[in-house]
Amino acid sequence: MSQPALAVKTGDPFMNSDIIVELLKQLRALDTYDTFEGWPEEKIIDPLILTKERKREIPIVGDPDETTLARVKAYYNAIASLIEKKTGLMAVPVINLTHEGFGRAFVLVGKLIAVDKTLRDVHRFGFPTLEELCVKTEQIVDKAALLIDQYREVAEA
Repeated sequence: MSQPALAVKTGDPFMNSDIIVELLKQLRALDTYDTFEGWPEEKIIDPLILTKERKREIPIVGDPDETTLARVKAYYNAIASLIEKKTGLMAVPVINLTHEGFGRAFVLVGKLIAVDKTLRDVHRFGFPTLEELCVKTEQIVDKAALLIDQYREVAEA
């Protein structure tokens, strides 16, 4: 039986981006059973890439499994970590999900909600390409940093 091809290719320039480096740290931190031991970084990040073909294979309605929930947590932990690095203030991710995969994700900085994202269909969580993951995440982090600069007093409270 052959292994399915990875959507993330070896040598992809986006593998060196801040978000991917941080996301790999977070995914490894949540890997309590050392499942990723010896795996190449591309294989670890690959499940977050949902090409059109991969998305078609996932049912439209479904409950997220624990592995998918761990990926969502790792993603928002990585965003919080990048916000901390950029602003120098502690950022805390808060994720509230129903068993059906609906809910919200926040990143709090002090008393400021720096990131507020409605989550739907979490069982299909992912990005079409590695580039899109990097670009969208960078936009989220930049927007949060601007908000923190604008309301610094609240963020420091």
